[in-house]
Amino acid sequence: MAKKAAADNPALLTGLIVAAHGKHFRVELSDQRIVTCITRGKKTGTACGDRVEIAMTAPDEGVIERIAPRTSLLYRSDLYREKIIAANVDQIVIVVAAVPSFYEELVNRCLVAAETAGIRALIVLNKTDLPQTAAARETLALYETLGYPLLPLCAKQDISALKAHLARRTSVLVGQSGMGKSTIINNLLPDARVREGDLSAALDSGKHTTTQATLYHLDRDSHIIDSPGLQEFGLHHVQVEDIAHAFIEFRPYLGQCRFHNCRHVVEPGCALEAAAQSNTIDPRRFEIYRVLAREKLRAPRIYSA
Repeated sequence: MAKKAAADNPALLTGLIVAAHGKHFRVELSDQRIVTCITRGKKTGTACGDRVEIAMTAPDEGVIERIAPRTSLLYRSDLYREKIIAANVDQIVIVVAAVPSFYEELVNRCLVAAETAGIRALIVLNKTDLPQTAAARETLALYETLGYPLLPLCAKQDISALKAHLARRTSVLVGQSGMGKSTIINNLLPDARVREGDLSAALDSGKHTTTQATLYHLDRDSHIIDSPGLQEFGLHHVQVEDIAHAFIEFRPYLGQCRFHNCRHVVEPGCALEAAAQSNTIDPRRFEIYRVLAREKLRAPRIYSA
């Protein structure tokens, strides 16, 4: 559709957003030229991975006029704003590590976002050379039993196991700062020269080194987007019933509660609570669900541009 519209208007060129930083974008044209672009007026909602039509305003500058229809959209939201992470991806690669310690709740938030967007999820446990990894591996075993692929990896030593999961896909790397996303990119694409961050032991977190979302071509059919480190992943755009459905092991119990509009938080006769008490579903996941559900129920959706 984007190509047809551009053909109808010869002044417009089609391209792919390969970097997004605030309201500034780098667009790769069909001849592989890179053009620095902004959006028209106060338009927002453009993201790395978007296919767009641009009008040239200078030899290497342009304005984004249109966004082509998307196959998927991964984004997060708080009470007031939405933040698009990537568009047109078919896989989210959640990168975690034992040092600095990862937040299991953040992993679940990413999984909920992936499920609601219809995007495949892969969990990568990086830094397997560290002795603390064994405990992290035990924590993540739950997600492997649920059917989520779990890939232990030491990106500094050998990245080959990950390459098979990235083939013929457009993937986006997400995770806290310091998990090793930049190391993964550097080893997948040595020419990318992504700066790796030093870890802050005092804060038990990594310094933010990736400040923009950037798309890299692994080959003609395989692409990967490196996104800035996350410390939170709001899900205010997801309804409570959709959050419950995104916990894939909950699905057989949905609709089985005493009350048809049960939110599975405090209601009596809740089938999910009974399943958690009998360990039919993992109590840990159920408590994380309740955190997300209460967060949604406490506050209305009030977004600003």
